[in-house]
Amino acid sequence: MQARPKTTLPPPPLRFSTQTRRDPGGIQSVAMALRLVAHLSVQTEAVGVTAIAEALGTTKSRIHRHLQTLVQQGYAMQDRMTERYEVGPALINIGISISAKHDLVSVARDSLRELREVLGHSVVLSRIEPDGIRVLLTLPGKSLIEIGVKPGSLLPLHATAQGKVTLAFGDQEMRGRILDSALVPLTPKTITTSRALAADLAKTKRQGCATAPNETLIGFNALAAPVFDSRGVLAGTISIVDSIQYLGVVPTDEQVRHTLAAAARVSASLGYKPRAVTAAVPVAR
Repeated sequence: MQARPKTTLPPPPLRFSTQTRRDPGGIQSVAMALRLVAHLSVQTEAVGVTAIAEALGTTKSRIHRHLQTLVQQGYAMQDRMTERYEVGPALINIGISISAKHDLVSVARDSLRELREVLGHSVVLSRIEPDGIRVLLTLPGKSLIEIGVKPGSLLPLHATAQGKVTLAFGDQEMRGRILDSALVPLTPKTITTSRALAADLAKTKRQGCATAPNETLIGFNALAAPVFDSRGVLAGTISIVDSIQYLGVVPTDEQVRHTLAAAARVSASLGYKPRAVTAAVPVAR
């Protein structure tokens, strides 16, 4: 059973003292760097130092100093031929990550609600990160006792249904890294050998979904299915979570069918088109 979060006071509003304006290495410098990043992000082509300085109302030497720092950190890059600047890979990756996160949540929300209404379990939307599965959204189930996963939680890859889906359908380099690493036991039921995990992942690939009964927490189970983007790349997972009493070691055909269908709807909304339509393999009993 999930403990209710403690009430916390909201952070105080940001206030900028006039003293910071006299501190060239403080907030004023950070503000200029952010303005510079924002300016580069809306340009349709690379721009020179003079044009940037004029647009931001400051000196070329100041802009040049900030640009050099941004280039070193990957937030800007310079064309060696023209000496003009544009956004760098680090900034592009941040934009892609934020966009993917918010797109996934907005696209999946209705399907998550429908899944919760049909089955009554808590429903969880997660995305893949290098070190685990990040919970983006949780819709509580209909039970009087709330069982779920807190948004923002980072779930382990080897001991959760969401993690198994990620390892089975996601990046193979990540899969190899996890299989070669020490698998930390969270409960006596957690898979802790590479051979057993590899076999479980093969089953997950065949069935199109994964479970992890008692592997993260005794008395707790989850059933997860993959969500793919328009490129056919794993974008995240949709899962139902509940106690073993209501989501058994072997899920019912209804639970499997509706969870797979919800994930398929979200994948379709993201532009995913399966290469071939095949019947889902029933979860092994």
